[in-house]
Amino acid sequence: MNLSPANRRVVFCVLLALATLAAYARVFRNGFVDLDDPAYITENQHIRSGLTWSAVEWASTTYYASNWHPLTWITHAADISRFGLDPAGHHLVNVLLHAANAILLFVLLYRATRREWASLLVAALFALHPVNVESVAWASERKNVLSMLFLLLTMIFYTSYARRPSLPRYLPVMLAFALGLLAKPQIVTLPFLLLLWDFWPLGRWAGASRAAPGGSRDFPPWPALIAEKVPLFLLSAASAALTLRAQSAGGALQISDATHHAVAAFSAGVRLANAVAAYGQYLFDALWPLHLAAMYPHPGQSIPLGAVILAAAILMLLTVLALAAGRRYGFLATGWFWFLGAMVPMIGLVQVGSQSRADRYAYLPFIGLYLIAAWAVAEAGEKQPRARTPCRLIEGVALLALGILTFRQVQYWRNPETLWNRALETTQGNFFAHDSLAAYLMQSGRLPEACSHFESSLRIFPGDIPAQEGLGVCYQARGQQKQAILQYENVLRLSIDATVRATAFANLGSIYRQLGNYAQAKQNYESALELNPDLPIALVGTGLLAQKGWDFEKAAKQYARAMSVEPTSVGYLLLARALEQCGRPTEAQSAYAEARRLAGDLRADQKTADGLLAN
Repeated sequence: MNLSPANRRVVFCVLLALATLAAYARVFRNGFVDLDDPAYITENQHIRSGLTWSAVEWASTTYYASNWHPLTWITHAADISRFGLDPAGHHLVNVLLHAANAILLFVLLYRATRREWASLLVAALFALHPVNVESVAWASERKNVLSMLFLLLTMIFYTSYARRPSLPRYLPVMLAFALGLLAKPQIVTLPFLLLLWDFWPLGRWAGASRAAPGGSRDFPPWPALIAEKVPLFLLSAASAALTLRAQSAGGALQISDATHHAVAAFSAGVRLANAVAAYGQYLFDALWPLHLAAMYPHPGQSIPLGAVILAAAILMLLTVLALAAGRRYGFLATGWFWFLGAMVPMIGLVQVGSQSRADRYAYLPFIGLYLIAAWAVAEAGEKQPRARTPCRLIEGVALLALGILTFRQVQYWRNPETLWNRALETTQGNFFAHDSLAAYLMQSGRLPEACSHFESSLRIFPGDIPAQEGLGVCYQARGQQKQAILQYENVLRLSIDATVRATAFANLGSIYRQLGNYAQAKQNYESALELNPDLPIALVGTGLLAQKGWDFEKAAKQYARAMSVEPTSVGYLLLARALEQCGRPTEAQSAYAEARRLAGDLRADQKTADGLLAN
């Protein structure tokens, strides 16, 4: 069957979509994970009602979760309107966006180069490389796939503009770029990428090679190429400023020490060394993506000098080769400097979080490496026609292998336990993974396993606040009250984070209340409420103390406030008892009705409430 060129390209797009869906088929059985999914989706009260005007207003004005990306929040709200909290629906949207990105990448490259097969290979590598699993299978990383959609649209519009420059053709470029920045600011490097795009494949630089023949040879002067991108540079600058402000406000930007954050801020020398080593590791992962993880802990001062020197040497060698061969093989220069440049905002020179690198950061930069690989194979096939068949075979095997690896990698994102166990298998010294797995195990009622992981975390990083706090919870649950008190007091010495300190004070209040030291309990509960007036454990604790002191009105007030923040069956049973003691039987019956509605086992919850009142 002979297809027209246009129909053949449609078939290629369909194949890209089908291959993407096949590689990510397992994702529809995955749940949410504890890495941002609660804050972003499942416990985000601002969007729990779905796509409403109030949700849009909130999305446009918030620095919630250390980010400002209103378009991403709006899509999460829309997902809740459509799918509720069924994770399969949220994952479906991410997979469809990723498939759309692969198709758009193919369309972009074909329009710019008129090379079908090489363009298809780049898009297929992008669709199937397992390094992109984190961006697609992680529901909260919607911002990555969404911003890429608008980046690719921006470049498609720019390609049309570059061939026939005009204001009407430039306006869609600005609009698409602005929408991409509203999804995630990682695409701030786009104006620089467009300068590379001018070099190859568009050939707008004097003396630059074109990927596609024909077109005008009247080159805009350098100042003109830069000047036409000034509006885009201004958008990037505004987005970068907002991002730094959001991350500083949320505590993600490391500017101080371990008393402010989970790990210490690193010196400029350490950050530079890690950046160089991370570039080298990204190159390795591009070629051999077998040991991917959801978190790669920052090595801090322990970065091996040999690894840094080796990575620096490789980077310098490849940069020299790209510069030397760039005029003849424009794809080498564009691809290599695309990889280097697009990675700059995420390489850790400005430290955000405690990771040394992340798979999601490769989503955009690796396109440069895919370009080099695909066009190198295409050039080899043109020079050696006999090599075309072996090259096609190698390409097919490579894509099949990548698809299988992606299919396997998706399963590790099924739930927090599989995710963090995989991280512990593939990394060393990963205290973050121990903390996260311990928190999940504790929520699942597997206390001994959770405590073991908190202890492992502290052996790696003794100053780790989540592990210090978690171990306090372990001691408290075991009835080792003295050890728990010492542990929480240690947390208060190490951390100035208001949320962490409030929880530690509240837990101390609960211990002292159980020990019968009501004065100490009251003092700690009040300290907790000064830091967080809506902390349920402290509100319930002060209610229990008030009830013991026969101040039933205050007890009812504190319980009611706690239930407005975090409704529970036990809390409503306590509220009902206090309301009865206040002589408010109608309200008490309403509270009992809420308790019955929320209870999984009302008799067990009543026993728990009686036990709290007895202490």
